[in-house]
Amino acid sequence: MAGTFRLTLAQLNPTVGDIAGNAAKARAAWAEGKAAGAAMVALPEMYITGYQTQDLVMKPGFAAEAEEWIARLAEDCADGPALGLGGPWRDKQGALYNAWFVLQGGNVHARVLKHHLPNDTVFDEERLFESAPVSGPYAVNGVRIGTPICEDAWFDDVTETLAETGAEILLVPNGSPYYRNKYDRRVNLMVSRVIETRLPLVYLNMVGGQDDQVFDGASFVLNPGADLALQMPAFDECIRHVDFERGEHGWRAVRTELVPLPDEWEQDYRAMVESLRDYCGKSGFGKVLLGLSGGVDSALVTVIAADALGPDNVRCVMLPSEFTSVHSLEDAKAVAQALGCRLDTVSIEGARDAVEGALAHLFKGTKPGVAEENIQSRLRGLMLMAISNKFGEMLLTTGNKSEVAVGYATIYGDMAGGYNPLKDLYKTRVFETCRWRNANHRPWMKGPAGEVIPDRVIDKAPSAELRANQKDEDSLPPYRVLDAILERLIEGDQSVAEVVAAGFDRAVVKKVEHLVYISEYKRFQSAPGTRLTKKAFWLDRRYPIVNRWRDKS
Repeated sequence: MAGTFRLTLAQLNPTVGDIAGNAAKARAAWAEGKAAGAAMVALPEMYITGYQTQDLVMKPGFAAEAEEWIARLAEDCADGPALGLGGPWRDKQGALYNAWFVLQGGNVHARVLKHHLPNDTVFDEERLFESAPVSGPYAVNGVRIGTPICEDAWFDDVTETLAETGAEILLVPNGSPYYRNKYDRRVNLMVSRVIETRLPLVYLNMVGGQDDQVFDGASFVLNPGADLALQMPAFDECIRHVDFERGEHGWRAVRTELVPLPDEWEQDYRAMVESLRDYCGKSGFGKVLLGLSGGVDSALVTVIAADALGPDNVRCVMLPSEFTSVHSLEDAKAVAQALGCRLDTVSIEGARDAVEGALAHLFKGTKPGVAEENIQSRLRGLMLMAISNKFGEMLLTTGNKSEVAVGYATIYGDMAGGYNPLKDLYKTRVFETCRWRNANHRPWMKGPAGEVIPDRVIDKAPSAELRANQKDEDSLPPYRVLDAILERLIEGDQSVAEVVAAGFDRAVVKKVEHLVYISEYKRFQSAPGTRLTKKAFWLDRRYPIVNRWRDKS
């Protein structure tokens, strides 16, 4: 029996629906593994179709095309190492499964079907796939490999069965999207599987953005005893080779590269950059634009866009009114200049006069208020969308999670846009993220190093500038208070009584709760944005738009 086994791990970024393109990248990874003398090359879960496909995978033609390309890969990769990759499989009775294929010698050598189907947070696999019985191990060059697919490794029954039926190495292909501090949870669970089975475990994750989700890679290999033998980088596409050696007590991976992982601030920022980069790249947009107001949110989105696409591909537009302060004009210019982005100025005063004049006979005798203020926001949205349509630049929206949560945004106004990198980032974290970016620069950032957001932008009192001397705190609690309440109500699903018991004023908590519920219709129509937590607005948190229930505790 062989005493060594080389496994090539391909931590790649597939594109949903680009089956031929994904197959070409798989073939290139296989060729690299072959050149390195690997016995097997492994790719992540559902790699051939990209992930997550949502209902697209239920279209018979889509799943059939994926299987056709897997058959082609088997033929193309016949002379060399085995190739393992994920994709859909439909049996003769029409049942659809989340599968992992092992290709060798021109054929499908083994087919593993997923047993545990995740059906929480962003996952809805019980809607898409059938649950299969637990598969046993398969042999590659005499080595018996057990493959629990993603969720199957989060439970001990699948890995226990694999160990009992002779598996010598556990290889876990994943499509595991990022949320803050998720890596620690993954490692802790995989350590449990290693301790229980006493087998080495390979955790292989994909990278890249897909709609709101970002797959962060950070693949790793654990030896029996839970010793880390390989740590691959977070967020980067890469291919690594890991050698296993058979000893008296079974197989162990030879310790190799251990890449240090970034902290949560850098990971969040990287997730926002990568999600925007892939959202644009995979949907065909090379350039973006946004309204740069002189405030902190639009400043941060501008920096994220510059880091994702390059400053030359970011257009900033200042849309001043009579209420726009001189400081805001100066601050917008300072941000654009620091980054090297184009800055255009389009006044909304003439358009506002025209709209208010057209409505004057209807509004006569009423007191000016929110309706008039929102005309300004909606005119800005109209003008930005006109520029977007004219020049083919995708419009970015800039509302942070605090604003999105309580509806402190104008629908069809500043909510207009195709993507929102800040959608899952609370305002207090916006401030700290700006400070982090000013102090840090990385090779994956396409924008310049140094202070790109002036301190004055970060430190000044937030304002929508829709009326004279307006401040956000005129209608909202201070953001440190608001965010603390929102984190308890949204992330923690706490009752009003629990939030009050934590030291918050009941009237303020009830006001915030009310704002969250009545803003659901706005979120339903809002742009997608980067998921950073387990309670991001969209698939993580699904609430009815019409809802009269309120917590009476």
